[in-house]
Amino acid sequence: MRPEDGDEERVRRALGAGPVSWRPVSGHGAASTRRFVVELDDGRSVFVKVAALDYVADWFRDEHAAYTALGGAPYLPRLLGWDDDGSAPLLAIEDLSEARWPPPWDDGMTDAVLATLDSLHATRPRAGLPTAEERQFGLDSWPDVIRDPTPFLATGVCSAEWLDRSLPALAAASAAAGIDGSAVLHFDVRSDNLCIRDGRAMLVDWNHACIGNPMLDTASWLPSLQAEGGARPEEILPDDTPDLPGMASLLAGYFCARAGLPGIPQAPHVRPLQLAQSRTSLPWAARLLDLPPPR
Repeated sequence: MRPEDGDEERVRRALGAGPVSWRPVSGHGAASTRRFVVELDDGRSVFVKVAALDYVADWFRDEHAAYTALGGAPYLPRLLGWDDDGSAPLLAIEDLSEARWPPPWDDGMTDAVLATLDSLHATRPRAGLPTAEERQFGLDSWPDVIRDPTPFLATGVCSAEWLDRSLPALAAASAAAGIDGSAVLHFDVRSDNLCIRDGRAMLVDWNHACIGNPMLDTASWLPSLQAEGGARPEEILPDDTPDLPGMASLLAGYFCARAGLPGIPQAPHVRPLQLAQSRTSLPWAARLLDLPPPR
């Protein structure tokens, strides 16, 4: 990947300094965003990303709005520059290349993420953010599986017989999940969106930031944590946590309804991630609902 015509001037406009070198940064092989670590002629090293698709441009604008609402918080990288040309916004933040990016996970890293989430959830934003209902996990997706279970069953996560017996309980619990709340949520907590620096977890990619139930933010992280060899969900959120069965069922429905759908050429990593999280979130929901393990 190389910078395109006009990128140098846009960096200079956004950051007040000119680029000396560009180092491409991988991003799951996705073509939706161009990412670089850029060395500037004033000695700074910054991370720069440029939207490559229309819908990603809107994500960038949402992320910039989150920086405006939360800027200066200790869990947030410093926003260094922003340039919106109307089609492909450019966002620049501090370079976190030297931080520790999981996996692998250890107890200290897990505790650091939990501490950061506590800090985030206690934050009062300076500007408005959308609600969780308007973001991705606000969708109750078991009705999609009920209408057509074929894509999900093709993943092999469970049998048709198990799904037929278990769907009523999963769907009822998911429909009752309470995601409303007053806390600030990152809403996309995963290893590729966080790093550990000086013992503190920092979160990146803020395009899904919203207001809602803080437990949803924590719970949505746990299927990926276990899938990457980290703690099981029960080690983070005890089974007697209020409303947890509904929350786990909602998350399992989200992942299971999507894991077997056709791949996304612009984001080839998405379906494998959703499949991995289906394999951890569905058994978690089943345990909480006293269902037999998916087979």
